Amino acid sequence: MKFVQTIRFSTTRIDEIQAMSDQYDRESGGDAPGFLGARVLKDRDQDNDYMIVAEFESYEQAMENSARPETDAFARRMGELVDGEVAYGNYDVVEEMGPSAG
Repeated sequence: MKFVQTIRFSTTRIDEIQAMSDQYDRESGGDAPGFLGARVLKDRDQDNDYMIVAEFESYEQAMENSARPETDAFARRMGELVDGEVAYGNYDVVEEMGPSAG
């Protein structure tokens, strides 16, 4: 079953987080277990509020990715660039709709 993790945070340093993300992608070679893709969303109503929506083939593969040292290091560095706490959400995909639904 596909799995989605959300990461909500506030920051005035989004450019630094995006640069760090680009570097992580280059260094990891895009080989995260079961990773299907991600979107970075900016809240239109709350300045500096963002959400990352990352999709994986399964919960187990997402947790395998989370346990990687480079993923942990990224999360720690990101934590230094946000204002306040990072909020994580974990969701099983129970239905997909629309033209791109797999």
